[in-house]
Amino acid sequence: MSQMNRRRALQLLAALGTTGFAAGCGSDTEAQPAADRGPIKIGLITPQSGGFKSIGDDITNGFKLYLDLHDQRLAGHPVNLLTADEGDDAKSGKAAVDNLLKQGVLALTGVVNSSVMVGIRDTVEQARVPLIGSNASPSSLQSVFYIWRTSYVLDEAGRALGRYLREKLPPNGRIAIIMPENAGSADVVRGFRQEFGATDARIGNPVTYTDGTSNPGKSTYASDIDKALAKKPTAVFCFYAGAAAVEFIKQLREVYSGPVYAPGFLTEGTVLESLKNQGLGIQTALNYSADLNNTSNRVFASSYRKKYQITPTTYAMASYDAAQVLDQAIRLSGEKPTPQQVNLALGKIGQIDSPRGIWQFNQPRTPQQKWYLREVQRDGQVMSNVLINELATLG
Repeated sequence: MSQMNRRRALQLLAALGTTGFAAGCGSDTEAQPAADRGPIKIGLITPQSGGFKSIGDDITNGFKLYLDLHDQRLAGHPVNLLTADEGDDAKSGKAAVDNLLKQGVLALTGVVNSSVMVGIRDTVEQARVPLIGSNASPSSLQSVFYIWRTSYVLDEAGRALGRYLREKLPPNGRIAIIMPENAGSADVVRGFRQEFGATDARIGNPVTYTDGTSNPGKSTYASDIDKALAKKPTAVFCFYAGAAAVEFIKQLREVYSGPVYAPGFLTEGTVLESLKNQGLGIQTALNYSADLNNTSNRVFASSYRKKYQITPTTYAMASYDAAQVLDQAIRLSGEKPTPQQVNLALGKIGQIDSPRGIWQFNQPRTPQQKWYLREVQRDGQVMSNVLINELATLG
């Protein structure tokens, strides 16, 4: 190990603690000197415009932060990070993947839209290049060998909230379920019903589906909201993200002031900033909160705030973890890693010391992890997703 990298490693060890980080670093006897390791290409796929652009930005920021903290290297290899625009459908997503594969990437990461993830499945599997997805994770993505995810499976957010609301909602309560018509909504609803009780009269109403656009107008949801509220529910359960989340809550709050529950994407990142007081009191379930009190999160969150001047989101965290698992898998793959060697190594890395807490890949190549309940509260002059308690371990 060169003197510069040794000094950098010692600095990070002091910040992170030896537990967890050391497992990813290896020893001088295990690793070839970093200066002798050849450069590698990693392909990052995110939406670069449209309603999901802010999520794509967070994913890019999270991955780049990990590289910043590791001298722009993964397992000692200098990283050339190649980016591609996933667009908003399977066709544009496939074009992005094809472009990156032609450039000889060792691995792929990113992907925000569930429809894109499903659409690129066969391309990735046939190319035999690992994809460490850091957001999109539909439950329909089954029997994959080269696709891993550091985020979640969408039905888990529904399950976590279903279990919680089954006990919290009074016997005479009623929930209105409002969802965008897209690939992820069916997962969320199924998970919610599974834990709440599919025959429970409190969720007896059919789901109200709205336009699935990621760029809604100022009245896109109004008529559907009126329809869902016609039976005077005591709570609303919904599922939106990005620009759609902002518009949905704004339109909902014009006619409804009661409790709102959702997967955490509803109030993540720029959404929370845009909602201001309209977000107050909303409770969400997510696999991450920026105020989690563990060593890895203190380092990650403080470094993220310092670099980007904003609070990190679950999207940024999952992308940071994607870089972390790649770092460890590439290290296990030897001096000249191939995509196939890296893919096999991903199954050997064990527990990940993450800002979200300790997690590990399960058999379907998704995280086994904790889910947390959060509530939007005022923190000084800003709104914050304040951690309330742990809901469940799922995955």
